[in-house]
Amino acid sequence: MLITHASQLLTLAGGPQRGSILGGLGIVEDGACLIRDGKVVETGTTAALQAGHPTEERLDAGGKVVLPGFVDPHTHVVWAGSRARELEMRLEGRSYMEIMAGGGGILSTVRSTREAAYEDLLEQTRRRLKDMFRNGTTTAEVKTGYGLETACELRQLQAIRDLDREGPMELVSTFLGAHAVPPEYAGNLNGYIDLLIDEMIPAVKTWWLEHAPQEPLPFVDVFCEKGVFDLAQTGRILSCAKEMGFPLKLHVDEFENLGGASLAAKMDAASADHLVKTSASDIRSLAQSRTVAVALPCTPFGLGDPHYTPARDIIDADGLLALASDINPGTAWCGNMQFVIALSCRAMGLTPSQAIASATINAAAAIRREDRVGSLEAGKQADLLILTTGDYRDLAYRFGNNLVQTVIKKGNVYPIAG
Repeated sequence: MLITHASQLLTLAGGPQRGSILGGLGIVEDGACLIRDGKVVETGTTAALQAGHPTEERLDAGGKVVLPGFVDPHTHVVWAGSRARELEMRLEGRSYMEIMAGGGGILSTVRSTREAAYEDLLEQTRRRLKDMFRNGTTTAEVKTGYGLETACELRQLQAIRDLDREGPMELVSTFLGAHAVPPEYAGNLNGYIDLLIDEMIPAVKTWWLEHAPQEPLPFVDVFCEKGVFDLAQTGRILSCAKEMGFPLKLHVDEFENLGGASLAAKMDAASADHLVKTSASDIRSLAQSRTVAVALPCTPFGLGDPHYTPARDIIDADGLLALASDINPGTAWCGNMQFVIALSCRAMGLTPSQAIASATINAAAAIRREDRVGSLEAGKQADLLILTTGDYRDLAYRFGNNLVQTVIKKGNVYPIAG
């Protein structure tokens, strides 16, 4: 298939974009993209590719923007239940951590997810994934973390695998058993850490090697935050995971600066995520590593918090910046990467081109998939979006609307609008 007549073909070619080069879209005007066997073969102008491939089946983009599918590198999309009451509690003056300490927050979702029938868990998640796909997300990282016991965490991992096989969205798994301390271990944090290290992480590896032996091990993530897992505890959990061959991710600095970003860089984690309270020294540590700084602007927006990831500081330090939705039931029930792009421009000072690069090629780097997705280059998966507009800047400008007309995943075409 030859896609022709893109007003702007955004290739994002050349790999992840660090620091001042962030925002290089690789625009080809009146662009075209040749796809075969689910892979990108060639990009260039419509005139050149039509001349070189005169008999190829064609899909006319009609003078609209064509760009890589969005990559969402931080989601909690597998859950059951609702926490709408907690929004009201926050508006009444309760903090996120106060609600969590009182048995709400993550533990509320843990109860609902543990109690949900497996098919119900799949269906609730399937609906959310469908909405994300319609809004342009073609690849997403998905975490466990609402089980906090071995059997339920493995059930969430199974749900991620089953939904990945269903498609069309491609899912990348992360084990987040260190998301919170379950109620049965209240007052016994070290006991739960022992369970994670001695039972849960080994069980995940055994399960994965049995069910997905040809695929890389899932990521292991930890919520490094005051009132959850401190820096030393986080390091202990991640050291165990790394010794067993797992790649790493971290939740850090959402509410307090504990030094988790520097730990992520030191341990060569794929990403350090949230980074709202990150210090200048931690930003420098990230910038000197290949660990991607992932901003989640929907989370402070959902909390009504005026503080966002210091994106400009990360860029100025020559860091790798990515964007993600953080879709979850407590703070950010939003998996729309178009809104993430628009919000990041307003709340974090990104330009539209920087935000798009952060939601595609840099987001792919945050899940170590930049060799497969995130840009339109020969040999990569044919994951593309055709928009309803001819100007890429409308993704930031026209917020609140779905500007995706067509999603193409691995060469398969999914009409969305019109």
